[in-house]
Formats: sequence, C-alpha cells, structure tokens
Amino acid sequence: MNKPMNEKEDCITMVTDSGESVDFYVLEETRIHGKDYLLVTDAPEDEDGECYILKDVSGENDSEALFEFVEDDRELDGVMGILKSY
Repeated sequence: MNKPMNEKEDCITMVTDSGESVDFYVLEETRIHGKDYLLVTDAPEDEDGECYILKDVSGENDSEALFEFVEDDRELDGVMGILKSY
C-alpha cells in the first residue's frame, strides 16, 4: 500500500492494492539516515487504534511523497527506539 500525503497536515490517505482509501493520523515523524519515517494510527485522536510506522520511499523525481509500512523487525525496533525518546 503506497500513497501520497493528504492535504490535511496530520492525516495521510493510503490506497490499498484493491483501490480502497484508508486514513492514518500522524502522531510523530523523524528522519534517520536520510529517510523520513512517520508514526501513525488508524483512529482519530480521541479513539483507540493500531499504530504503524511508515517509511517515505519516494524518489527524487516523484511529485508526491510515497509511504510504505515498515515490516522489518530490526528497522521497526530502531525507529521505535528513536520515537520513544521524543
């Protein structure tokens, strides 16, 4: 699932492979070794939801930011360690 940033500053919309749009709410962001990461949740601020880490995988020539879910356990642990220090 990849998709560009939404116009709302604290929300991004991702599109699944089947074309379904899903909103995620940005909780934190950081840059590690030149890569941007977002900590997002699938629920608005006043509701409980799942948290995910997204990585910006867009290229220099992409007109919009493209994000994908971080699935590698080692990468997840490293990013979470940095985000927890905020």
